[in-house]
Amino acid sequence: MFVKIKEFFSVQLSIEENSDPQQQLQLAAAALLIELSRADYRRDREEQIAIEAALKKSFSVTDEQLTALIELAEEENQQATSLYEFTKLVKDNYSAEQRFELVKMLWEVAIADGEISKYEDHLIRKIADLIYLPHSDFIRAKLAVIKA
Repeated sequence: MFVKIKEFFSVQLSIEENSDPQQQLQLAAAALLIELSRADYRRDREEQIAIEAALKKSFSVTDEQLTALIELAEEENQQATSLYEFTKLVKDNYSAEQRFELVKMLWEVAIADGEISKYEDHLIRKIADLIYLPHSDFIRAKLAVIKA
């Protein structure tokens, strides 16, 4: 598993082993978005498109890098036993504004299929708590996406 992550970062994104942890955060964010798309027990094409758009917009990756990032995030997500490994990276390395933007991305994926299920709402609430996003920002992110 770690070999694949190292290979992805070194080959696909031309990142050296001791580089800025920002690229690891891309993987964590992608894994959280993928986990959210599974929260309501169905994967909609609209949600997949929203994930791709959010990652491309936030991280400025090429289509090839995006595909590799999503594949690796899918694999990491399936092997993960909890959200902790992803949320800890985000909590420890993202600024308050970046955490807010991540929660906005989660809401964008949740609403992509036209409805926000109670499972999606619960998971976003849980992630927001784990990354220490204040409840007021959680609500502000939701309203920003719904009104857009």
